[in-house]
Amino acid sequence: MQTSATEIISTLTTLRDYVRWASSEFTRAQISFGQGTVSALDEAVGLVLHTLHQPYNLSENYFDCVLTLSERQAVLDIVNRRINERLPAAYLTNESIFAGLSFYVDSRVLVPRSPIAELIEERFAPWVEEEGVTRILDLCTGSGCIAIACAYAFQHAWVDAVDLSTDALDVAKINVEKHQLEESITLYQSDLFKELIPHPYDIIVSNPPYVAEEEWEDLPQEYHVEPDMAFKGGVTGLDLVIRILVDANEYLAEHGILVVEVGSSAQTLQDTFPDVPFYWLNFERGGDGVFLLTAEQVDHYHELFLAALN
Repeated sequence: MQTSATEIISTLTTLRDYVRWASSEFTRAQISFGQGTVSALDEAVGLVLHTLHQPYNLSENYFDCVLTLSERQAVLDIVNRRINERLPAAYLTNESIFAGLSFYVDSRVLVPRSPIAELIEERFAPWVEEEGVTRILDLCTGSGCIAIACAYAFQHAWVDAVDLSTDALDVAKINVEKHQLEESITLYQSDLFKELIPHPYDIIVSNPPYVAEEEWEDLPQEYHVEPDMAFKGGVTGLDLVIRILVDANEYLAEHGILVVEVGSSAQTLQDTFPDVPFYWLNFERGGDGVFLLTAEQVDHYHELFLAALN
């Protein structure tokens, strides 16, 4: 028998109570995670703290504070929306944390959660020398999170951020302005490289659509709320990835690197190009399916990539 809202509000009093209750409700409802959080408890903590206008690193000493009746109702409402509407938490709060930075997000863009954040925080070491990075390209920028995190990491570099979706670019613009990086980041509407003037980029980084059609159909409901063009990579998932591999040759600096997330299509990519020595990166905080190639390797295997495109 489901507990009434009145009983919940009268029985549960502290912040800790509502985090525990929300976590239990998420588990009971079998909602899906993976859009910025990995468990019911993580999702509950984030959603409750945001609703109460508290920082995500709030000291545990405050978790026994008693909530006002209006605060309890606000938490109740947002938890119920998360369950009933199956919206990603980031769409309910209009905020997502990526590489330690806050980003505005809504249903026009994918919720940021790429493991590439860890690479950016490490300034792509040991693959590039920080002081030698002067130009970076972010393909399929979405919310602009990768481009903006790169601009923070490489403060003397120019960052170009590309997306085909005008909706996504509108959100990216909000975030560029939010972080006051208009002088460092240029947004382009382009189908990958098509509208770009060739520049020698030291880093080309991308989290493109890479989900195969069959896999897309089986994703949980929360993922189908996000823009499908940010997921769908064709029958094999590699349509855009192969195009990036082909065209990156003209845009990489001599000692540049190409970093691309292909997620669940990693094995398909390796099987498609068994002779290419993709370097599959490891992440301390979890995540996989991100490869790195040097400019020399991209050039060396160009004809092989081109043949796959044709």
